[in-house]
Amino acid sequence: MTREERRLRLSVDDQIENRYLEVPFELPAGGVSALEVTLAYDRDAAVIDLGCRDPERWRGWSGGARSRFAITQGSVAQGSAAPSRATPGYEPGELVAGQWAVVLGLHGMPAEPVDVTVTIATGVDAGGVEDEPPAPPPPSGTDTAVGAGGTRLGRNLPAPDGLTWYAGDLHAHTTHSDGTLSIAQLTAAAVGRGLDFLAVTDHNTVSHHRHLPAVAAAYDLCLLPGQEVTTHAGHANAFGEIGWIDFRRPAARWLSDVEERGGLLSVNHPVQDDCGWLYPVRTGYLELWHISWFLDLTATGPWAYLRALAGSTDLPGAPGVPGTADYPVLLGGSDFHTPDQGFPPGTPTTWVAAEDRTPGAILDAVRHGRTAISRFPGPGEPVLVRVGEDLVAIDADGTVLVDNAGRRRRIRGDRVTVTAPPGHGPYRLEAPDRTLLAISG
Repeated sequence: MTREERRLRLSVDDQIENRYLEVPFELPAGGVSALEVTLAYDRDAAVIDLGCRDPERWRGWSGGARSRFAITQGSVAQGSAAPSRATPGYEPGELVAGQWAVVLGLHGMPAEPVDVTVTIATGVDAGGVEDEPPAPPPPSGTDTAVGAGGTRLGRNLPAPDGLTWYAGDLHAHTTHSDGTLSIAQLTAAAVGRGLDFLAVTDHNTVSHHRHLPAVAAAYDLCLLPGQEVTTHAGHANAFGEIGWIDFRRPAARWLSDVEERGGLLSVNHPVQDDCGWLYPVRTGYLELWHISWFLDLTATGPWAYLRALAGSTDLPGAPGVPGTADYPVLLGGSDFHTPDQGFPPGTPTTWVAAEDRTPGAILDAVRHGRTAISRFPGPGEPVLVRVGEDLVAIDADGTVLVDNAGRRRRIRGDRVTVTAPPGHGPYRLEAPDRTLLAISG
């Protein structure tokens, strides 16, 4: 085994010069069987993210969740093959010869330099890869049964001809970034909530994508491949099997890369704490209802952000076109990381009117703006869905329907239809105390 240490002294001046610092190293011709990288520094003094590239491609990202990663190259010995493995968040496979780099994301740096040590080890004794937490047993047939309307919840919400409203969550994390659950554990939690689909959107990596089809089949849940493109100036979800999006490039490049590859890019939690959206780039998709809104469901900051997008305080004006920068398709996301948060997947729930619950059909529904959002997925929870020129309020007796101009109307009955031309939204259901319950376009 070979081992080398790189000692650095880094401060906010280094962050100003280059937020993503590369520490290059060489892997020799003839190959090595394993690579292990360890990052050490005073975590009370700084926040430094960890990642890696090889000479040809991005190999993975830990962010601040790990201080170590390993990648092993598959081998054949005595007639048996050892599979390639990697720490979750990193791509296993060939350890190609040439110049690699440890990538340090200088997220939070002090004025005075802090000592940083990067240790790079190669060889047969390096590269111990942590195992995924054990997968829960797949649910029984009764647990995964699809109910009326083709959904696991069986709510059978009114939908346009040929379509069904499916319940899901478009923002969740696993051990492939800073989540505490494996892909299988997260999927089991989503099934337990009655969801039909779930987007797995780990930070700045797509190492989880290769695992999704098998887990989706085992648990009978539609799993959407995603990546949360994560920077100090804002986050965005890139949806679709479109490969890795380079978060180090300008946000306008994220958008063009995603669109050229046939995916969707959604701005995430645009007004959340220190993760707000600071880029001038606007996309046609917006995670308006993020889990952070549950801190105060009477807060009006997200509505103010929507008005600012349109550049007017006089909405509604002329009908907007859903999926455009000033009239984005509205999405919800739990941003699930751990059960310890107390908010399970589907908090809030994004509903999509789709032809079926396959990844392509779910994303096509989002692309065409057929979305609605509710607090939770279960029966009895108020939902507001669009069917043509009408909005239908389900299980919403006693709530208040509010349009984008602030006009209010009391809902009386468990299934109430209101004429509401598309393009003049969004519309929402509130409790009498103004607590947000549901949103529709």
